[in-house]
Amino acid sequence: MRRVLLAVAVAVLAASAAPAKAQDAVKADPKHYKVEFENDQVRVLRITYGPHEKSVMHEHPANVAIFLTDGAITFTLPDGKTQAVPVKASSTQWDGGGKHLPENTGDKPFELVLVELKHKPAAATK
Repeated sequence: MRRVLLAVAVAVLAASAAPAKAQDAVKADPKHYKVEFENDQVRVLRITYGPHEKSVMHEHPANVAIFLTDGAITFTLPDGKTQAVPVKASSTQWDGGGKHLPENTGDKPFELVLVELKHKPAAATK
């Protein structure tokens, strides 16, 4: 019995010592993120937020965003800093990826398509 309790205590301590990892956006927030297409090279997401809706902390790999509507978005970063980002419909933006918590700070719904790039090893040359 003592060994079982010790094993449980060690497992709990190990789990709590592990760094918190941000989750995939689709898994963390399926209300706002939907997979439209996916293959071994890219994943295409449709992202929709109602007025003043907020997500949870999550992460994306390198990506290209295509904004379908105008919007006022605020990103909270893992260190607690915030960045207000106004966007225009039909604009595009490159991002190298990372963790964030987005919030639609506008009074209108907000929508974009996000093309996430998958890192695939280069094919072997002969």
